Amino acid sequence: MEIRNIAIIAHVDHGKTTLTDALMRQTGASKEGVSMDSNTLEQERGITIYAKNAAISYKDTKINIVDTPGHADFGSEVERVLRSIDSVLLVVDAAEGPMPQTRFVLKKSLELGIKPIVVINKIDKPAADPKRSEEQVLELFLELGATDEQANFPVIYAVGRSGVAMRALRDEQKDLTPLLDLILEYVPSAASPERSLMPLVLQPFNLAYDNFLGRIAIARVYEGTVRPGMSVFVKKPNGETRSGKLTKIFTFTGLLRTEATEVQAGDIVLIAGLPQIDIGETVCEKEDREALSAIAVDEPTIVLQFLVNNSPFAGREGKYVTSRQLREYLLREIEVNVGLRVDFASTDSFAVYGRGELHIAILLENMRRAGYEVQVSQPQVIIKEEDGKRMEPFEEVMIDVPAVYQGVVIERLGVRGFILKDMKQHDGNVRIIFEGPTRGILGYRNQFIIDTKGEGIIASRVLGFKSYAGEIKRRAVGSMISMANGKALGYSLWGLQERGVLYIGPAAEVYEGMVIGNTSKGEEMPVNPTKGKQLSNVRASGTDEAIDLVPPLTLTIERGLEVISEDEYLEVTPKSVRLRKKYLTENERSKAKR
Repeated sequence: MEIRNIAIIAHVDHGKTTLTDALMRQTGASKEGVSMDSNTLEQERGITIYAKNAAISYKDTKINIVDTPGHADFGSEVERVLRSIDSVLLVVDAAEGPMPQTRFVLKKSLELGIKPIVVINKIDKPAADPKRSEEQVLELFLELGATDEQANFPVIYAVGRSGVAMRALRDEQKDLTPLLDLILEYVPSAASPERSLMPLVLQPFNLAYDNFLGRIAIARVYEGTVRPGMSVFVKKPNGETRSGKLTKIFTFTGLLRTEATEVQAGDIVLIAGLPQIDIGETVCEKEDREALSAIAVDEPTIVLQFLVNNSPFAGREGKYVTSRQLREYLLREIEVNVGLRVDFASTDSFAVYGRGELHIAILLENMRRAGYEVQVSQPQVIIKEEDGKRMEPFEEVMIDVPAVYQGVVIERLGVRGFILKDMKQHDGNVRIIFEGPTRGILGYRNQFIIDTKGEGIIASRVLGFKSYAGEIKRRAVGSMISMANGKALGYSLWGLQERGVLYIGPAAEVYEGMVIGNTSKGEEMPVNPTKGKQLSNVRASGTDEAIDLVPPLTLTIERGLEVISEDEYLEVTPKSVRLRKKYLTENERSKAKR
């Protein structure tokens, strides 16, 4: 059987998963309503977080498809997938054109010598301009140093939601057959009888975990045939070798894992039985076989401390609350979450390194849903020393906004250390490109939504480490801190809402040192949200005003990571997200400042 291995890559929300789901439905690999984004968080947020494998059959050919995340924080998932496939479908929104993550994934593909197929998706959108998007993609290819062969890419126009594709815009919209035919024509065959006869060589590009089988590696078979019960050697990139035995092997049929008796060269396989297997290691039949080149993954850019929750409300909602339980969870997580690093040197807190705020927010959300309580510090960028110079991560930020909002966006990012690199106008919208330190973008996204009334699009990509940009102003607001324990009263909150934005509503339980809102003047303000109205039997005109409360800005994990100050913790439990001061009493805070 012929085999084709492809990955679907794109910027977030450009329609990768929708297109993949449509391909599986049309080839009978899945039913209506079944999606690649099977994780609950992925369905809630409408984004792909984890790279996933599927396989479809078309004209006696098996097509292995890997759906990759589009958000920059999960770029480590994309990098390792690209090493194991033969071509990519680069999906581009016909209205938005190439975005920062489009550049990131395409650059990685071109560096590996991959020849992409370009899919101009969402051509049915009112603002769609397929030809302009195609021209922008070509410009991007040339800018990234594509070879003549790579730049001569085939183009397919599609509406993923409707499950149709055309070679030309004037063609009849029927189904995805044009795209499937193009994959068979353009993508080289991975199957090879000659290679299947050679000694086994495979390399894992992803990991999974099974409660019964333990750690499972998802790998590309480069040479030979793999069978359960085989004795193998596992080689690290540094040449270190250990032996092991494969217990079970699986392949993909649609989205399902199917147990197999043998898998030949060119196919993608799941192997169990090697408990210490890691991404990028080489599994081979012969001990003297050289290890394949390592799979490089971009470094984390931010770090924050994970601690046991010790607030006055600790242990009320969580099932797992101890340092040992946190350690066990993080140890399991780094087994499969390649972009994550954890320093376990301390016994009471763990330094967790991630690719961005969303990367950490997803980790915390999974922890709370699993019944864990934890508190975390403010995210800090990783500062490195190179040749006696301080270096920090820089990002390129691309913003699409209506022209009326461009002034406030430029002003906000200018204060945060960003430099304007390019600006283009199109149909009343402006595309602005900035460059600046990652520190400057931390905590800005929520403010951006407010400034642009929800009409703007912001996306970023890490450029690498550059010289330290000096001090920047990230936060213009101060904290409103409860100085009492009890339940917040509507009367008290009514008076406080004029001083800033509240995070809590009436009847919310509060404790001393809990941050209940922010102050617009940028100063810390201790308040008493439990104070009620002084009652008397005297009534006079004008003293009994109606209480009109503004709905609070409810804290989510992402919002909390954005607004948190250096001297605060974010308390995350299965039912609540709270901000608190590290030192709860005003006296303790005063002592700490000395």
